[in-house]
Amino acid sequence: MTRSIKTMTAALLATLLSGTAMAYELVMPTLDYRTGPYAPNGIPFANGYGDYLNMLNERDGGINGARISLVPCETGYNTKRGVECYENTKAEGQSGALVYQPLSTGITYQLIPKASVDQIPIFSMGYGRTSAANGKVFPWVFNFPATYWSQATVFVQYIGEQEGGMENLKGKKIALVYHNSAYGKEPIRTLEKAAEKYGFEFMQLPVDHPGQEQKATWLQIRRERPDWVMMWGWGVMNQVAIREAASIRFPMDKFIGVWWSGSENDVLPAGDAADGYLSGAFHQPGDGFPVHDDIKKYVYDKGMGLGDRDRIGEVLYNRGMVAAMWSSEAIRKAMEIHGTNEVRGVHVRDGFEALDVDEARLKELGMEGFTIPVKISCENHEGPGKVALQQWDASAKQWKLVTDFYEPLRDITGPLIDEDSSQYASENNVTPRDC
Repeated sequence: MTRSIKTMTAALLATLLSGTAMAYELVMPTLDYRTGPYAPNGIPFANGYGDYLNMLNERDGGINGARISLVPCETGYNTKRGVECYENTKAEGQSGALVYQPLSTGITYQLIPKASVDQIPIFSMGYGRTSAANGKVFPWVFNFPATYWSQATVFVQYIGEQEGGMENLKGKKIALVYHNSAYGKEPIRTLEKAAEKYGFEFMQLPVDHPGQEQKATWLQIRRERPDWVMMWGWGVMNQVAIREAASIRFPMDKFIGVWWSGSENDVLPAGDAADGYLSGAFHQPGDGFPVHDDIKKYVYDKGMGLGDRDRIGEVLYNRGMVAAMWSSEAIRKAMEIHGTNEVRGVHVRDGFEALDVDEARLKELGMEGFTIPVKISCENHEGPGKVALQQWDASAKQWKLVTDFYEPLRDITGPLIDEDSSQYASENNVTPRDC
């Protein structure tokens, strides 16, 4: 009888301990904007991000058995509100916030100094401060798979190819229509350097928030007659710009938007007039991958989807989904490195810095051919820096990748990253790490 009680007690203790371990939740705040002028673009990203993480919970029990706790906070794409969301969620749950995806260059800039103090990584995927690619100076910020500066040089290369060679850029006129914010201004220095190198004329055309008034901008374009137009826009600004471009009959196949200006929301309002419009991309559009099937099966079939089922596979939905994938893979890597599922932000930073999602792993994740492999290091937080272009087919109402992935012009971006990160280190008393 005594032995039986002891056995039962031991079993109960083991069960309780097991239950305690399983109860540890991985807190992943989502800085959303489902309201305001940028909501049409913020909503699908947030849906893709949340649906992927909820799929991991339903299909796999989370990450290595530790469930993910999504903590949404509405920013309205407002920097002040974004910082408030960060402060209100960073100590959430047992783990505390493990990673932030601000989805705003303005918010990212404000969180960079906070991240090192709070020891929480910032994953500003393809946006934010470009020089954070230098992991020696910015150990808590990751902006892979490519930066705005890399993307700008890819656009220049594409234009050069279309003009018959880079030497033919000389004498051409390239305009940049940009959101008049830290975000929109990011590619300017890169394009200025490219203009110096290749001899094209570079025009800068700012558009004030939120971007609904652009008549004067496009009248200037009609008057100045640039050969190509690039756009760094977001939200309603994009669709207004595409309609205005169509109204002056600017050729859509010579109009290229940053990857945040290349969603269905941006082109559908212009109808057939948007046909041929181009944008940057680092993943495929559409829902034809096994990962989408799993999201439908484990999330939407259970009535748990955050959006409409028929919008799975839209560009910004897929962008949120891939952001969640890379974040969860960094957490998984952190668990492996530190030998525990009970990771915190400081561990997840190590996971990001050792991240290596190769072709084989993408296949295991149901994303073979969906996006590019990514490998991060202490020094390189940008990763591969590769960018492709996609084009809108108005008759099919879908985006299609129309190029291979280009390597960036590192002879332009490298010195700029070194210069800007060195200046940041000097101004903020940061001693670069020895990688």
